[in-house]
Amino acid sequence: MSGHSKWHNIQGRKNAQDAKRGKIFQKISRDLYQAAKAGDPDPANNPQLRLVMEKARAANMPKDNVQRAIDKASGVGGAKFEEITYEGYGPGGTAVMVSALTDNKNRTAAAIRSAFTHHGGALGTDGSVAYMFNRKGYIVILRDGLDVDEDTMLMDALDAGAEDMNTTDDSFEIFTASSDMAAVRDSLQDKYDLDTAEVRLFPENTTEVPADKVSQYQGLIDELEDNDDVADVYEAATLPETAE
Repeated sequence: MSGHSKWHNIQGRKNAQDAKRGKIFQKISRDLYQAAKAGDPDPANNPQLRLVMEKARAANMPKDNVQRAIDKASGVGGAKFEEITYEGYGPGGTAVMVSALTDNKNRTAAAIRSAFTHHGGALGTDGSVAYMFNRKGYIVILRDGLDVDEDTMLMDALDAGAEDMNTTDDSFEIFTASSDMAAVRDSLQDKYDLDTAEVRLFPENTTEVPADKVSQYQGLIDELEDNDDVADVYEAATLPETAE
């Protein structure tokens, strides 16, 4: 029995690792598609695509997966993908924005609506919560092995055209106007290795999820993020400090 239990535990850990790797590859595939769609599918002419391809290599993503994502953006294979944003309310009235990349709008809309309904939320109409979010450029530079102090990085970021910077133990987070992200990225890329460079949504204010709704809320976010069509989930919410 002990041998079986040991194998079961090892298999369980492997399945969990495979699931985590699958989600990482899924996110990178979306980023590859979006970068190739927004610019040139040739990485030699597309700095954003090169950045995401470097992430793919670091994550040991198979080359076939990388090429498949780029081919989708180029229309190879006939499938046409669209970027669609859904707006909704989570349990307790918290605002949630869902960015999806789909080749079947009806399938995706039904799945997103079902996720909200199952977890005590509701899908909203266009504009119902979008006004609660700001669209900004977001650039991350990891501090590990980087011999640069905060003041120097801040000056470099501002000189490149950034608006603000936040420093954590692990990284420098640089914020830009959405229209300036590419220019700031290209300027900083000449000096630093960038971990992230993208345009994303940030809430103007956040609402705390009621304590009795935390489980429902986390279930909603998990179901949305597990959907293969979902590229990003943006939340104007915080969890109570007692929530795990």
